[in-house]
Amino acid sequence: VQLQASGGGSVQAGGSLRLSCAASGRTLSRITTAWFRQAPGKEREFVGNIRRSGYGGTTSYADSVKGRFTISRDNAKNTVYLQMNSLKFDDTAVYYCGAAERHLAGPMIRRDDYNYWGQGTQVTVSS
Repeated sequence: VQLQASGGGSVQAGGSLRLSCAASGRTLSRITTAWFRQAPGKEREFVGNIRRSGYGGTTSYADSVKGRFTISRDNAKNTVYLQMNSLKFDDTAVYYCGAAERHLAGPMIRRDDYNYWGQGTQVTVSS
């Protein structure tokens, strides 16, 4: 699976951005895809995920982004999106999309749950 993340940029606090994660080599609707982020000097942290369609395509989010970020999937384009609204300074990070070859029964919020990663896209929020 090859993942290509895009859509990052600079935005003022309160603004919005939409990130894209385009895949090749695998159909995203058949696997779980997630967004993680990594700020300078910090560990990569879970942002949210979307389950495979066979498990309802449900989404989960970290508490820090719940109500502001939304993950969706366009099966025709084999792309997963991260819509980010009401951005805060603390959202500044490099955002990565990941894909998991195996479906796990747990929440799949660990970095190790995902086998494939995109190259990351920078999001900078100015206060």
